[in-house]
Amino acid sequence: MTRPGRSLPRRLRHALCDIAALVYLGLCAALLIWALAVSAGETEDASLAGVIPLLATAPVSFVLILLPDSPVMFVLAVVLGALVNATVIGWCSRALRRGAETSR
Repeated sequence: MTRPGRSLPRRLRHALCDIAALVYLGLCAALLIWALAVSAGETEDASLAGVIPLLATAPVSFVLILLPDSPVMFVLAVVLGALVNATVIGWCSRALRRGAETSR
């Protein structure tokens, strides 16, 4: 499965440095900045822009959104959700590439 001698931080760094994980993190960062910018403006109706980053980082962000209601907790939920999902995406991408290399 994993090579002996590789520490958890090193495996996480390899997963998060994968191109698919980096693209996903960039998309999540852009969605979070957009949601904060739209929500900061003065509007007469309620903005549902905050829902989009939560959906993009589900399911972890849904669990963390149950924390006390504040903008900091919203950002924390989205950031942690994005990091967990990006790690999974990176691991899957590396595993698929490794499988394609061994089948040749």
